[in-house]
Amino acid sequence: MEDQFVAFGVALLYLRRRRRRSVWVHEILQARQQLGEYHRLVQELRLDDDRFQRYFRLDREQFDNLLSKVGPRIARQDTNYWHAIEPSERLANCLRFLATGDSYRTIAFSYRVGVSTVAGIVGEVARAIWDALVQEVMPVPTTEDRRSIATDVLHRWNFPNCLGSIDGKHVVIRAPDNSGSLFFNYKGTYSVVLLAVVDAQFCFRVVDVGSYGRTSDGGVMANFTFGQALRNGTLGLPQDALLPGAEHLGPQPHVFVADEAFPLRRDLMRPFPGQKLSSRQRIFNYRLSRARLIVENAFGILTAQWCMYRGVIEISPANVDACVKATCTTS
Repeated sequence: MEDQFVAFGVALLYLRRRRRRSVWVHEILQARQQLGEYHRLVQELRLDDDRFQRYFRLDREQFDNLLSKVGPRIARQDTNYWHAIEPSERLANCLRFLATGDSYRTIAFSYRVGVSTVAGIVGEVARAIWDALVQEVMPVPTTEDRRSIATDVLHRWNFPNCLGSIDGKHVVIRAPDNSGSLFFNYKGTYSVVLLAVVDAQFCFRVVDVGSYGRTSDGGVMANFTFGQALRNGTLGLPQDALLPGAEHLGPQPHVFVADEAFPLRRDLMRPFPGQKLSSRQRIFNYRLSRARLIVENAFGILTAQWCMYRGVIEISPANVDACVKATCTTS
């Protein structure tokens, strides 16, 4: 009798384990490889370069090149219970979210995967894109690199000794639970702040993402690693140089240009405040504002390419940070 109870207990334990291991998948999701958007529409789009680019905001060559760099980072192994989603489909899920800003649920229905699966893929792939590209796209500039940037800004934007343009952008998000007014900004929306340094070619050189929307650009700058290095004099800025046409003033420092939200420093220029300005001050403000268009245009290009910026991003702040960084490296 005791042996029968032991055998019954072993059988019950086995059944419980099997029940835990068994994975129930809806019949609609089971048809992912036959009817899912990636396995049908995306494969057809590969035959049309223009439509492929409009769908992913990257052309086929850019997509394949990106896949070669992030593929090993996002690959998953098959198990006895399910086949892992291949890296190319995981990348397609993430890029489609960045390109449209659609909800996780919409993408889940299109690609025939679970909503939680999309949520995991988007955050994971976005972080992999940043990790794979940040050293290539945003290397730490050397002193010679900074001189080259200053020369380019002078030729393109007529502002001498300029190392780049700095500004912040509010990325509108859904108010996180129990966050109070931390993310509430002066525009009346909830946001995280993208602070960027941009060169004359509209390329992001340094970015910081994730500060609360209530924080001013100057406050973000003060807590930013770049801002601290600038304040401590450890950025390795080029030596002072003569201004073209104003050699009599002697060597002048290299600077970054910003708006009124930033503090005035020897290496950070902002416009003259007020309205009662002299002619020389108005000309200076015009020139500085023209150089500041670099970062404004860069943000415009970013928003035009990745449509997720055009509405409210309804995902967690951690995933918002990852997605914003990924778009900055792929623009």
